[in-house]
Amino acid sequence: MSVRLNGISKLYGSQRALDKISFSIDSGQIVGILGPNGAGKSTMMKIITGFLHQDEGEIWVNNIPNAGNTPEGRRQIGYLPESNPLYTDLYIKEYLEFVGGIYHLGNIKNKISDIIELTGLGKEKHKKIGALSKGYRQRVGIAQALIHDPSVLILDEPTSGLDPSQIVEIRQLIKNISTNKTVMLSTHIMQEAEAICDRIIIINSGKIIADDTAAGIKTISSPDLHPILVEFLQKVDQEQLKTIKGIKEVKPVTDFKYLIYSDNTDLRAAVFEFAVKNGLSILTMAKQESSLENVFLEIVK
Repeated sequence: MSVRLNGISKLYGSQRALDKISFSIDSGQIVGILGPNGAGKSTMMKIITGFLHQDEGEIWVNNIPNAGNTPEGRRQIGYLPESNPLYTDLYIKEYLEFVGGIYHLGNIKNKISDIIELTGLGKEKHKKIGALSKGYRQRVGIAQALIHDPSVLILDEPTSGLDPSQIVEIRQLIKNISTNKTVMLSTHIMQEAEAICDRIIIINSGKIIADDTAAGIKTISSPDLHPILVEFLQKVDQEQLKTIKGIKEVKPVTDFKYLIYSDNTDLRAAVFEFAVKNGLSILTMAKQESSLENVFLEIVK
């Protein structure tokens, strides 16, 4: 087991920022940590990395207890905080050499060369950090988190504030890195979590409220999130549609197109029979998949 948390709690006075959080992550997984602002995502990441101390519970990283609080454990963890603090007056190579010195790395020039190539910083490597775009600054932040070759990489909002092309590039970089590392990342971008994460953990008010694959989490929803979209050739009376057995609600999209909500049964056959019986022609009919964003909004309420 690469990362394991057991009953982690963090208190600020009477407020529980984290409330008995427990989960484990296998080596090689990309795990997305989702939740509204103030849910406890960054607090949890800071506790794993040793920047904060938990009030209750235990943490293991590669079987090292409370790894973030020991030199041996810190060498197992790479961390990109949300703020991505960088020394903007340093050149990229200078900064990575400084970080490598903190870890007492040998053969530092070769390691810097390798990490610059891995993170796609090659064409910017002769610039000062202050002259870089935000996308390239994020790459430098990821490079410093990787310079000591940790087995666990923790990224707090790694694509925050980036433009769409930069987001795609950082996503691909994370995928490339994950081939031999465990990656935990927090994000507010649902498409990002769905695109790159093997597993998603949703936290709300300091508690885990969902832990599954993106596909699995999308099944945690009410029937209202699974409508059928039907388009008829002719105008159809909405009240007449409601006579179909099992229909819960009908929402018109146009005079010819409707979203039909059921009591969690597949009504396509019943809608087809209704059309035949009433001499109607169906142009299209398909089940509408739940989006991760819709399910997220529902379960954090």
